[in-house]
Amino acid sequence: MYRKIYEELVAWKQKKYRKPLVLNGARQVGKTWILKEFGNKEYESIAYINCDNNPLLKDIFYDFDMERLIRSFSAITNVRIEKEKTLIILDEIQECPLGLTSLKYFCENAPKYHIVVAGSLLGIHVHQGTGFPVGKVDQIHMYPMSFEEFLLSMDQTILCETIQRRQWEELSSMADLLIDLLRQYYYVGGMPEVVSRYIEEHDIEQVRLLQYQILDGYKNDFSKHVPKNLLPKVDLVWNSIPAQLARENKKFIFGILKSGGRAKEFEDAIQWLIDAGLVYKVNRVSKLCEPLHFYEDFNSFKLFILDLGLLGALTQTPAKEVLIGSHVFEEYKGAFTEQYVAQQLVFRRIKPYYYTNKNSTNEIDFVIQMDQIHLIEVKAEENLKSKSLQTVLNEHQNMDGWRFSMSKYRERNRIINIPLYLIQEWLKAKQEKEKG
Repeated sequence: MYRKIYEELVAWKQKKYRKPLVLNGARQVGKTWILKEFGNKEYESIAYINCDNNPLLKDIFYDFDMERLIRSFSAITNVRIEKEKTLIILDEIQECPLGLTSLKYFCENAPKYHIVVAGSLLGIHVHQGTGFPVGKVDQIHMYPMSFEEFLLSMDQTILCETIQRRQWEELSSMADLLIDLLRQYYYVGGMPEVVSRYIEEHDIEQVRLLQYQILDGYKNDFSKHVPKNLLPKVDLVWNSIPAQLARENKKFIFGILKSGGRAKEFEDAIQWLIDAGLVYKVNRVSKLCEPLHFYEDFNSFKLFILDLGLLGALTQTPAKEVLIGSHVFEEYKGAFTEQYVAQQLVFRRIKPYYYTNKNSTNEIDFVIQMDQIHLIEVKAEENLKSKSLQTVLNEHQNMDGWRFSMSKYRERNRIINIPLYLIQEWLKAKQEKEKG
Protein backbone atom coordinates (compact mmCIF):
# COMPACT_ATOMS: atom_id res chain seq x y z
CA MET A 1 0.00 0.00 0.00
CA TYR A 2 1.58 3.27 -1.16
CA ARG A 3 1.87 6.07 1.40
CA LYS A 4 3.47 9.35 0.39
CA ILE A 5 4.79 9.87 3.92
CA TYR A 6 7.33 7.12 3.23
CA GLU A 7 9.34 9.64 1.22
CA GLU A 8 9.38 12.00 4.21
CA LEU A 9 10.66 9.22 6.45
CA VAL A 10 13.50 8.50 4.02
CA ALA A 11 14.35 12.20 3.93
CA TRP A 12 14.44 12.20 7.75
CA LYS A 13 16.86 9.29 7.79
CA GLN A 14 19.17 11.09 5.38
CA LYS A 15 19.19 14.43 7.23
CA LYS A 16 22.61 15.60 8.27
CA TYR A 17 21.31 16.98 11.56
CA ARG A 18 18.67 14.39 12.18
CA LYS A 19 16.90 14.36 15.56
CA PRO A 20 14.70 11.67 17.11
CA LEU A 21 11.39 11.59 15.28
CA VAL A 22 7.86 11.96 16.61
CA LEU A 23 5.34 10.64 14.10
CA ASN A 24 2.12 12.48 14.85
CA GLY A 25 -1.31 11.45 13.71
CA ALA A 26 -4.75 10.42 14.82
CA ARG A 27 -5.55 6.86 15.82
CA GLN A 28 -5.80 4.37 12.94
CA VAL A 29 -4.16 6.47 10.20
CA GLY A 30 -1.47 3.81 9.70
CA LYS A 31 1.48 5.01 11.81
CA THR A 32 2.58 1.59 13.05
CA TRP A 33 2.35 -0.02 9.62
CA ILE A 34 4.34 2.68 7.85
CA LEU A 35 7.11 2.67 10.48
CA LYS A 36 7.54 -1.09 10.24
CA GLU A 37 7.48 -0.88 6.44
CA PHE A 38 10.10 1.89 6.56
CA GLY A 39 12.26 -0.01 9.02
CA ASN A 40 12.15 -3.26 7.08
CA LYS A 41 13.13 -1.60 3.81
CA GLU A 42 15.63 1.03 4.95
CA TYR A 43 17.42 -0.61 7.94
CA GLU A 44 19.16 -3.87 8.70
CA SER A 45 16.97 -4.46 11.75
CA ILE A 46 14.04 -3.09 13.76
CA ALA A 47 13.71 -2.92 17.54
CA TYR A 48 9.95 -2.50 17.99
CA ILE A 49 8.43 -1.88 21.42
CA ASN A 50 4.73 -1.35 22.09
CA CYS A 51 4.45 0.81 25.20
CA ASP A 52 0.80 -0.08 25.81
CA ASN A 53 0.42 -2.48 28.75
CA ASN A 54 4.13 -3.26 28.75
CA PRO A 55 5.12 -3.63 32.43
CA LEU A 56 8.81 -3.96 31.60
CA LEU A 57 8.98 -0.32 30.55
CA LYS A 58 8.06 0.89 34.04
CA ASP A 59 11.43 -0.35 35.31
CA ILE A 60 13.48 1.11 32.45
CA PHE A 61 13.03 4.88 32.51
CA TYR A 62 14.23 5.60 36.04
CA ASP A 63 17.08 7.63 34.54
CA PHE A 64 18.32 8.52 31.07
CA ASP A 65 21.58 6.63 30.83
CA MET A 66 21.67 6.01 27.08
CA GLU A 67 23.88 2.92 27.13
CA ARG A 68 21.64 1.29 29.73
CA LEU A 69 18.48 2.20 27.79
CA ILE A 70 19.88 0.69 24.60
CA ARG A 71 20.77 -2.51 26.45
CA SER A 72 17.25 -2.62 27.88
CA PHE A 73 15.66 -2.10 24.47
CA SER A 74 17.81 -4.92 23.09
CA ALA A 75 16.79 -7.22 25.93
CA ILE A 76 13.08 -6.53 25.46
CA THR A 77 13.13 -6.97 21.68
CA ASN A 78 15.91 -9.59 21.41
CA VAL A 79 17.48 -7.41 18.72
CA ARG A 80 21.10 -6.25 18.61
CA ILE A 81 20.74 -2.47 18.29
CA GLU A 82 23.45 -0.89 16.16
CA LYS A 83 24.03 2.77 15.47
CA GLU A 84 22.55 3.90 12.11
CA LYS A 85 21.66 0.28 11.23
CA THR A 86 18.73 -0.37 13.58
CA LEU A 87 15.49 1.57 13.71
CA ILE A 88 14.15 1.82 17.26
CA ILE A 89 10.35 2.20 17.32
CA LEU A 90 8.49 3.10 20.50
CA ASP A 91 4.80 2.72 19.67
CA GLU A 92 1.85 3.99 21.73
CA ILE A 93 4.30 6.38 23.35
CA GLN A 94 1.49 8.26 25.10
CA GLU A 95 1.37 5.34 27.55
CA CYS A 96 4.97 6.01 28.58
CA PRO A 97 5.57 9.75 29.08
CA LEU A 98 9.16 9.19 30.25
CA GLY A 99 9.85 7.45 26.97
CA LEU A 100 8.84 10.66 25.24
CA THR A 101 11.10 12.65 27.57
CA SER A 102 14.02 10.33 26.79
CA LEU A 103 14.14 11.67 23.21
CA LYS A 104 15.83 14.80 24.55
CA TYR A 105 18.73 12.68 25.75
CA PHE A 106 18.87 10.63 22.58
CA CYS A 107 19.21 13.91 20.71
CA GLU A 108 21.92 15.31 22.98
CA ASN A 109 23.85 12.20 23.99
CA ALA A 110 23.16 9.46 21.44
CA PRO A 111 22.43 11.10 18.06
CA LYS A 112 23.78 8.14 16.09
CA TYR A 113 20.86 5.96 17.17
CA HIS A 114 17.83 6.21 14.92
CA ILE A 115 14.72 6.34 17.09
CA VAL A 116 11.13 7.18 16.23
CA VAL A 117 8.06 7.27 18.44
CA ALA A 118 4.41 7.12 17.48
CA GLY A 119 1.17 7.29 19.35
CA SER A 120 -2.17 8.94 19.85
CA LEU A 121 -1.92 12.66 19.17
CA LEU A 122 -4.26 13.23 22.07
CA GLY A 123 -1.98 11.41 24.47
CA ILE A 124 1.15 13.12 23.15
CA HIS A 125 -0.35 16.58 23.47
CA VAL A 126 -1.22 15.87 27.09
CA HIS A 127 2.51 15.94 27.78
CA GLN A 128 3.29 19.04 25.74
CA GLY A 129 5.03 21.57 27.96
CA THR A 130 5.87 19.00 30.64
CA GLY A 131 7.98 16.09 29.52
CA PHE A 132 7.78 16.89 25.82
CA PRO A 133 11.30 17.40 24.37
CA VAL A 134 10.67 20.76 22.71
CA GLY A 135 13.36 21.60 20.15
CA LYS A 136 14.99 18.18 20.50
CA VAL A 137 12.86 16.22 18.02
CA ASP A 138 11.79 16.24 14.40
CA GLN A 139 8.06 15.87 13.80
CA ILE A 140 6.06 14.54 10.86
CA HIS A 141 2.28 14.53 10.73
CA MET A 142 0.44 11.62 9.16
CA TYR A 143 -3.07 11.91 7.73
CA PRO A 144 -5.60 9.48 6.27
CA MET A 145 -4.94 8.41 2.69
CA SER A 146 -5.45 10.99 -0.02
CA PHE A 147 -7.46 10.26 -3.15
CA GLU A 148 -4.19 9.75 -5.03
CA GLU A 149 -3.03 7.14 -2.50
CA PHE A 150 -6.46 5.51 -2.71
CA LEU A 151 -6.12 5.22 -6.50
CA LEU A 152 -2.67 3.66 -6.23
CA SER A 153 -3.95 1.18 -3.64
CA MET A 154 -6.77 0.31 -6.04
CA ASP A 155 -4.11 -0.71 -8.59
CA GLN A 156 -4.76 2.35 -10.74
CA THR A 157 -1.07 3.07 -11.33
CA ILE A 158 -1.43 3.74 -15.07
CA LEU A 159 -4.33 6.08 -14.42
CA CYS A 160 -2.25 7.97 -11.83
CA GLU A 161 0.67 8.22 -14.25
CA THR A 162 -1.72 9.66 -16.83
CA ILE A 163 -2.93 12.25 -14.34
CA GLN A 164 0.66 13.14 -13.46
CA ARG A 165 1.28 14.21 -17.08
CA ARG A 166 -1.04 17.14 -16.29
CA GLN A 167 -2.70 17.33 -19.67
CA TRP A 168 -5.77 18.71 -17.95
CA GLU A 169 -8.10 19.01 -20.96
CA GLU A 170 -7.23 15.54 -22.26
CA LEU A 171 -8.17 13.95 -18.93
CA SER A 172 -11.81 14.78 -19.63
CA SER A 173 -12.04 11.57 -21.64
CA MET A 174 -11.48 9.63 -18.41
CA ALA A 175 -14.07 11.56 -16.41
CA ASP A 176 -16.56 8.70 -16.00
CA LEU A 177 -13.94 6.31 -14.63
CA LEU A 178 -12.48 8.93 -12.30
CA ILE A 179 -15.89 9.98 -11.00
CA ASP A 180 -16.74 6.37 -10.23
CA LEU A 181 -13.47 5.98 -8.31
CA LEU A 182 -14.12 9.26 -6.51
CA ARG A 183 -17.53 7.98 -5.43
CA GLN A 184 -15.82 4.92 -3.95
CA TYR A 185 -13.38 7.15 -2.10
CA TYR A 186 -16.27 9.22 -0.76
CA TYR A 187 -17.70 6.06 0.78
CA VAL A 188 -14.55 4.21 1.84
CA GLY A 189 -12.50 7.23 2.87
CA GLY A 190 -8.80 7.10 3.64
CA MET A 191 -8.40 5.07 6.82
CA PRO A 192 -5.84 2.41 5.75
CA GLU A 193 -7.48 -0.62 7.38
CA VAL A 194 -10.80 0.27 5.76
CA VAL A 195 -9.18 0.78 2.35
CA SER A 196 -7.28 -2.49 2.63
CA ARG A 197 -10.44 -4.44 3.53
CA TYR A 198 -12.36 -2.81 0.68
CA ILE A 199 -9.65 -3.76 -1.82
CA GLU A 200 -9.57 -7.36 -0.57
CA GLU A 201 -13.29 -8.02 -0.35
CA HIS A 202 -15.21 -5.10 -1.92
CA ASP A 203 -17.74 -5.62 0.84
CA ILE A 204 -19.42 -2.29 1.58
CA GLU A 205 -21.03 -3.61 4.76
CA GLN A 206 -17.59 -4.55 6.11
CA VAL A 207 -16.37 -1.07 5.22
CA ARG A 208 -19.09 0.54 7.29
CA LEU A 209 -18.54 -1.90 10.17
CA LEU A 210 -14.83 -1.04 10.31
CA GLN A 211 -15.63 2.67 10.22
CA TYR A 212 -18.00 2.25 13.16
CA GLN A 213 -15.27 0.38 15.04
CA ILE A 214 -12.82 3.23 14.46
CA LEU A 215 -15.40 5.75 15.69
CA ASP A 216 -15.97 3.60 18.79
CA GLY A 217 -12.20 3.59 19.34
CA TYR A 218 -12.18 7.37 19.28
CA LYS A 219 -14.97 7.46 21.86
CA ASN A 220 -12.88 5.16 24.06
CA ASP A 221 -9.94 7.53 23.67
CA PHE A 222 -12.16 10.39 24.80
CA SER A 223 -13.03 8.50 27.98
CA LYS A 224 -9.39 7.66 28.60
CA HIS A 225 -7.75 11.04 27.99
CA VAL A 226 -10.35 13.78 28.31
CA PRO A 227 -10.92 15.17 31.84
CA LYS A 228 -14.29 14.10 33.19
CA ASN A 229 -15.62 17.65 33.40
CA LEU A 230 -14.76 18.20 29.72
CA LEU A 231 -15.95 14.87 28.31
CA PRO A 232 -19.66 15.78 27.82
CA LYS A 233 -18.67 18.90 25.86
CA VAL A 234 -16.23 16.97 23.65
CA ASP A 235 -19.01 14.49 22.84
CA LEU A 236 -21.42 17.33 22.02
CA VAL A 237 -18.96 19.03 19.66
CA TRP A 238 -17.93 15.78 17.94
CA ASN A 239 -21.49 14.60 17.41
CA SER A 240 -22.62 18.01 16.10
CA ILE A 241 -20.11 18.27 13.25
CA PRO A 242 -22.24 16.49 10.59
CA ALA A 243 -25.20 18.79 11.34
CA GLN A 244 -22.89 21.81 11.24
CA LEU A 245 -21.54 20.80 7.83
CA ALA A 246 -25.01 20.15 6.44
CA ARG A 247 -25.97 23.80 6.97
CA GLU A 248 -25.95 26.20 4.01
CA ASN A 249 -23.53 28.41 5.91
CA LYS A 250 -21.10 25.94 7.44
CA LYS A 251 -19.83 28.36 10.07
CA PHE A 252 -19.77 26.57 13.42
CA ILE A 253 -22.79 27.58 15.51
CA PHE A 254 -22.55 27.01 19.24
CA GLY A 255 -26.30 27.24 19.60
CA ILE A 256 -26.59 23.89 17.83
CA LEU A 257 -24.76 22.27 20.74
CA LYS A 258 -27.19 23.58 23.33
CA SER A 259 -29.64 26.44 23.64
CA GLY A 260 -27.70 29.58 24.47
CA GLY A 261 -24.34 27.87 23.90
CA ARG A 262 -21.35 30.23 23.80
CA ALA A 263 -17.81 29.97 22.45
CA LYS A 264 -16.15 30.31 25.85
CA GLU A 265 -18.05 27.28 27.11
CA PHE A 266 -16.91 24.96 24.32
CA GLU A 267 -13.54 26.29 23.09
CA ASP A 268 -11.58 23.88 25.30
CA ALA A 269 -13.55 20.91 23.95
CA ILE A 270 -12.88 21.98 20.37
CA GLN A 271 -9.18 22.36 21.14
CA TRP A 272 -9.08 18.81 22.53
CA LEU A 273 -10.45 17.46 19.27
CA ILE A 274 -7.97 19.52 17.25
CA ASP A 275 -5.07 18.31 19.41
CA ALA A 276 -6.26 14.75 18.92
CA GLY A 277 -6.02 15.18 15.14
CA LEU A 278 -9.70 14.30 14.78
CA VAL A 279 -10.85 17.73 13.65
CA TYR A 280 -9.53 20.35 11.22
CA LYS A 281 -10.39 23.95 12.06
CA VAL A 282 -10.72 26.39 9.17
CA ASN A 283 -10.83 29.99 10.36
CA ARG A 284 -12.45 32.90 8.57
CA VAL A 285 -10.31 35.70 7.18
CA SER A 286 -11.77 39.17 7.29
CA LYS A 287 -9.62 40.55 4.49
CA LEU A 288 -8.06 39.10 1.35
CA CYS A 289 -4.52 40.40 1.82
CA GLU A 290 -1.16 38.76 2.35
CA PRO A 291 -0.32 37.31 4.76
CA LEU A 292 -3.72 35.79 5.38
CA HIS A 293 -2.71 34.81 8.91
CA PHE A 294 -2.84 38.50 9.89
CA TYR A 295 -6.54 38.63 9.11
CA GLU A 296 -7.77 35.48 10.84
CA ASP A 297 -11.03 35.78 12.70
CA PHE A 298 -10.71 33.15 15.42
CA ASN A 299 -14.33 33.58 16.44
CA SER A 300 -15.71 32.41 13.09
CA PHE A 301 -14.67 29.00 11.81
CA LYS A 302 -15.72 25.71 10.23
CA LEU A 303 -14.91 22.28 11.61
CA PHE A 304 -14.20 19.24 9.44
CA ILE A 305 -13.43 15.74 10.70
CA LEU A 306 -10.29 13.91 9.68
CA ASP A 307 -11.80 11.49 7.16
CA LEU A 308 -14.54 11.57 4.56
CA GLY A 309 -15.49 7.93 5.05
CA LEU A 310 -15.90 8.46 8.80
CA LEU A 311 -18.19 11.42 8.06
CA GLY A 312 -20.40 9.05 6.06
CA ALA A 313 -20.40 6.60 8.98
CA LEU A 314 -21.28 9.35 11.46
CA THR A 315 -24.21 10.42 9.31
CA GLN A 316 -25.15 6.80 8.48
CA THR A 317 -25.34 7.79 4.81
CA PRO A 318 -26.62 4.80 2.76
CA ALA A 319 -24.06 3.27 0.43
CA LYS A 320 -26.39 3.52 -2.57
CA GLU A 321 -26.56 7.31 -2.24
CA VAL A 322 -22.78 7.57 -2.41
CA LEU A 323 -21.91 4.84 -4.89
CA ILE A 324 -24.88 4.95 -7.24
CA GLY A 325 -27.27 7.87 -6.84
CA SER A 326 -26.57 11.56 -7.20
CA HIS A 327 -27.79 12.54 -3.75
CA VAL A 328 -24.31 12.67 -2.26
CA PHE A 329 -23.51 15.44 -4.73
CA GLU A 330 -26.91 17.14 -4.81
CA GLU A 331 -28.01 16.84 -1.19
CA TYR A 332 -26.31 17.52 2.14
CA LYS A 333 -25.61 21.05 0.82
CA GLY A 334 -22.21 20.01 -0.46
CA ALA A 335 -21.04 18.80 2.96
CA PHE A 336 -19.24 15.72 1.62
CA THR A 337 -17.54 17.60 -1.18
CA GLU A 338 -16.37 20.44 1.03
CA GLN A 339 -15.08 17.85 3.52
CA TYR A 340 -13.23 16.12 0.67
CA VAL A 341 -11.60 19.35 -0.50
CA ALA A 342 -10.57 20.33 3.04
CA GLN A 343 -8.99 16.92 3.50
CA GLN A 344 -6.98 17.13 0.29
CA LEU A 345 -5.72 20.64 1.16
CA VAL A 346 -4.59 19.54 4.61
CA PHE A 347 -2.88 16.47 3.13
CA ARG A 348 -0.81 18.78 0.92
CA ARG A 349 0.20 20.80 4.06
CA ILE A 350 -1.77 23.80 2.79
CA LYS A 351 -3.51 25.84 5.47
CA PRO A 352 -7.06 26.66 4.37
CA TYR A 353 -9.19 29.59 5.42
CA TYR A 354 -12.59 30.77 4.27
CA TYR A 355 -13.78 34.30 3.51
CA THR A 356 -16.95 36.27 4.06
CA ASN A 357 -17.51 39.97 3.82
CA LYS A 358 -19.75 41.16 6.63
CA ASN A 359 -21.22 43.79 4.30
CA SER A 360 -22.46 41.26 1.74
CA THR A 361 -23.62 37.67 1.34
CA ASN A 362 -20.57 36.68 -0.72
CA GLU A 363 -18.69 33.70 0.71
CA ILE A 364 -15.60 31.94 -0.62
CA ASP A 365 -15.47 28.33 0.54
CA PHE A 366 -11.69 28.20 0.90
CA VAL A 367 -8.87 30.71 0.59
CA ILE A 368 -5.24 29.60 0.47
CA GLN A 369 -1.93 31.41 0.17
CA MET A 370 0.78 29.96 -2.04
CA ASP A 371 2.69 32.08 -4.56
CA GLN A 372 -0.33 34.35 -4.27
CA ILE A 373 -3.79 34.20 -2.74
CA HIS A 374 -6.11 31.75 -4.47
CA LEU A 375 -9.88 31.80 -4.01
CA ILE A 376 -11.53 28.38 -4.08
CA GLU A 377 -15.16 27.68 -4.72
CA VAL A 378 -16.47 24.16 -4.16
CA LYS A 379 -19.33 22.78 -6.21
CA ALA A 380 -20.72 19.33 -5.54
CA GLU A 381 -22.33 19.07 -8.97
CA GLU A 382 -21.68 20.16 -12.56
CA ASN A 383 -23.87 23.25 -12.10
CA LEU A 384 -21.34 26.08 -11.98
CA LYS A 385 -23.68 29.02 -11.53
CA SER A 386 -22.52 31.22 -8.68
CA LYS A 387 -22.02 34.93 -8.34
CA SER A 388 -19.85 35.03 -5.21
CA LEU A 389 -16.53 33.98 -6.73
CA GLN A 390 -16.78 36.26 -9.77
CA THR A 391 -17.92 39.18 -7.62
CA VAL A 392 -14.99 38.84 -5.23
CA LEU A 393 -12.56 38.42 -8.13
CA ASN A 394 -13.85 41.64 -9.66
CA GLU A 395 -12.94 43.35 -6.39
CA HIS A 396 -9.43 41.81 -6.33
CA GLN A 397 -7.81 42.03 -9.75
CA ASN A 398 -4.51 40.52 -8.53
CA MET A 399 -6.06 37.16 -7.63
CA ASP A 400 -7.38 34.17 -9.50
CA GLY A 401 -10.19 31.77 -8.77
CA TRP A 402 -10.29 28.00 -8.73
CA ARG A 403 -13.57 26.14 -8.87
CA PHE A 404 -13.44 22.51 -7.77
CA SER A 405 -16.47 20.72 -9.19
CA MET A 406 -17.69 17.65 -11.04
CA SER A 407 -17.45 19.53 -14.31
CA LYS A 408 -14.54 19.14 -16.73
CA TYR A 409 -11.45 21.31 -16.88
CA ARG A 410 -11.99 24.78 -18.36
CA GLU A 411 -10.71 28.33 -18.03
CA ARG A 412 -13.05 31.31 -18.23
CA ASN A 413 -13.09 34.88 -16.87
CA ARG A 414 -10.13 34.37 -14.51
CA ILE A 415 -11.77 31.25 -13.10
CA ILE A 416 -10.25 27.82 -13.67
CA ASN A 417 -12.55 24.86 -13.18
CA ILE A 418 -10.64 21.86 -11.87
CA PRO A 419 -12.45 18.52 -11.59
CA LEU A 420 -12.63 17.25 -8.03
CA TYR A 421 -10.69 14.12 -8.97
CA LEU A 422 -7.68 16.22 -10.08
CA ILE A 423 -7.28 18.33 -6.92
CA GLN A 424 -4.22 16.51 -5.58
CA GLU A 425 -2.23 16.77 -8.81
CA TRP A 426 -3.32 20.37 -9.36
CA LEU A 427 -2.14 21.41 -5.90
CA LYS A 428 1.09 19.47 -6.31
CA ALA A 429 1.79 21.26 -9.60
CA LYS A 430 1.23 24.65 -7.98
CA GLN A 431 3.50 23.80 -5.06
CA GLU A 432 6.27 22.66 -7.39
CA LYS A 433 5.96 25.88 -9.39
CA GLU A 434 6.21 27.92 -6.21
CA LYS A 435 9.40 26.11 -5.17
CA GLY A 436 10.78 26.97 -8.60
